[in-house]
Amino acid sequence: MTTRPPITQLGLDTGKKARLHRILFEHGLRNGTALFLPYDQGLEHGPRDFFANPAATDPSYIMRLAREGEFNGIAIQIGLAEKFYWDYAGEIPLILKLNGKTDIPSDAEALSPVHATVEDAVRLGADAVGYTLYVGTPVQDRDFAQYRVIRADAQRLGMPLIVWAYPRGSAIEAKGGKDSFYAVDYAARAASELGADVVKVNFPHPEQRTGVKPEYDVDVASQAAIDAVVRSAGRTLVLVSGGTRAGDDAMLDKARQTMDAGGTGLIFGRNVWQRGHDESLRFVDRLKDVLAKYPS
Repeated sequence: MTTRPPITQLGLDTGKKARLHRILFEHGLRNGTALFLPYDQGLEHGPRDFFANPAATDPSYIMRLAREGEFNGIAIQIGLAEKFYWDYAGEIPLILKLNGKTDIPSDAEALSPVHATVEDAVRLGADAVGYTLYVGTPVQDRDFAQYRVIRADAQRLGMPLIVWAYPRGSAIEAKGGKDSFYAVDYAARAASELGADVVKVNFPHPEQRTGVKPEYDVDVASQAAIDAVVRSAGRTLVLVSGGTRAGDDAMLDKARQTMDAGGTGLIFGRNVWQRGHDESLRFVDRLKDVLAKYPS
């Protein structure tokens, strides 16, 4: 098991440390773990993600759900932050997503364009910013260049930087796929080396081994795989995504393995808000029961 590093050992300036402390110890369970509610899927996937629960089309419904579920934060794009967050400012930490793309073009040369700034995040009262970094695409040089500007602005303004580290592109698909142990492990390490304060990754699938590097072409248990991913992130805190909606038992097992590995928490969107209101909150309580066992 990898021990989760305390925020006092992350090399943070006072602004970043103060904001991360607010997120981890003044909201949610207030025990150093985190449960975030992402709601950037309208841009990333289109309105089809709301068909399972039409109420989720309304950002105000999601904001209320985040408050009622006592999440550590909500991750949204700038348009929703400007139109809907003001009702809940100060009650729910805001993670402002600074880039995003539609689901219409192929992921072969995926790039998530920047459409907001760290200054926007400060103006809106955010406690962190989010950036989607596509690791392994043919255009990663452009991705790294726009990311460098965001990282510098976050450092200058004392804003924690959460990186959605997503392997993408034809080269990734030829090496096990975007959720393979190889790809997720690489993405976590890349985000750490590029200066992320927190990295969001998908749960690794070590059984996806076609074309992977020889070191990853071995039998590995899922717990050992997520252990390795957290180790690769070093002193970058790790959040694991819920991904596409799946069964409750599978999601709770993923949560337990993440926390056993030394992860900081979970960022579950569709697995929460694609349910009805009361069912969503019951599932959130079950996730919190897991997190409560791993205080800092």
